[in-house]
Amino acid sequence: MRAGEAFATALENLRAHKLRSALTMLGMIFGVGAVIAMLSIGEGAERQALGMIERLGLRNVLVRSVEPSQDAVQEVRAKSLGVSGRDADAIEEAVPGVELAAPTIEITPWAVLSARGKTKATVEGVSERHGALMNLELAEGRFLDAQDEAAHAQVCVIGARARRDLFGYGPALGERLKVNDVWLTVVGVLAGGGSAGGSVGGVAVGSTADQILLPVTTARRKFERDPLEAPLNEIIVRLAPGVSASETAGVIDGLLERLHAGADDYELVVPEALLAQSRRTQRLFNLVMGAIAGISLLVGGIGIMNIMLATVLERTREIGVRRAVGARQRDIRFQFVIESFSISLLGGLAGIAAGVGIAWGVGAWAGWSTVVTPGAVLLATGVAVAVGLASGIYPAHRAAGLDPIDALRYE
Repeated sequence: MRAGEAFATALENLRAHKLRSALTMLGMIFGVGAVIAMLSIGEGAERQALGMIERLGLRNVLVRSVEPSQDAVQEVRAKSLGVSGRDADAIEEAVPGVELAAPTIEITPWAVLSARGKTKATVEGVSERHGALMNLELAEGRFLDAQDEAAHAQVCVIGARARRDLFGYGPALGERLKVNDVWLTVVGVLAGGGSAGGSVGGVAVGSTADQILLPVTTARRKFERDPLEAPLNEIIVRLAPGVSASETAGVIDGLLERLHAGADDYELVVPEALLAQSRRTQRLFNLVMGAIAGISLLVGGIGIMNIMLATVLERTREIGVRRAVGARQRDIRFQFVIESFSISLLGGLAGIAAGVGIAWGVGAWAGWSTVVTPGAVLLATGVAVAVGLASGIYPAHRAAGLDPIDALRYE
């Protein structure tokens, strides 16, 4: 029997029992749809996490200030001032493999406004090297430069959403905005909508769309800061190419422990380690979710086997007639395998549509990033077809093994 003829006969038999065929396919549809949806959600989460880690910089080590509790602040500050410019200078001078150390100060704004609007953007004082360190791109104007730092210039670079809030769709370059009591002139606008904020490995990563960046020297001189608060919120340490981030982080930690007299008022963030952790977590997520979704495919395969066994029983007389007119055992076996394959293939194709729809719906409803990859589609469909074929082998073998005379006598 030719494959084309076997497919045509299989489709004709499926059409003859539409409801039963549809119910049999449901297991495959749900299984394939679940696999595609779960892998798509996982892939979207992984790409979002990788994007945030890349923003932190794989060649960077971040020294972040940890503010002590109200009860312990006096005791801690008696030993250590917190993360400060002294730490940045010591790291740059004493730690091998460090190219530069750039300070960051977070400003607590109680009002950020312009003549045309206001915003709730975050405000940070940063080094003129911050743009290169954090891989920031500009849509308009320029970034902060060394002259801005030296002159304590009242200038700033703003994110795309902050631009819309403050200036609408009109011009922003050269316009003025006010942070608390300090007026700043806009010299640059960050590109695009800005990277989304979030958290990866327990480390918060802010959105560039809602940032206002001004020179660190301006932030230090023209904005008030609590005397018990650390002078800096963060130091971004850039490493030379080829230098191990984890090993260098250990050296930095030892240096800071001595400088801070053992006070636990800082933490180190190593984006390279976060990347490895994120990938391990994602692999585990894909494995567990794939296994759970695979159970649906297995259940679907059992359903196909059950229906095919019932079909063999229903068509026993037909099998006897075909054997009597010259059909060989392999022809009968091939016909039932093709029918099982057709059920799993059609269920798999419908499952692709269901999986893509679920992934899109979850992304739209929950605001998550989902990415449907060809690999997820091929994996889910391939497993479904393989399960369908495996489920049809035993019924096909049983059908081919029927005695023609007994089959013709079957009522």
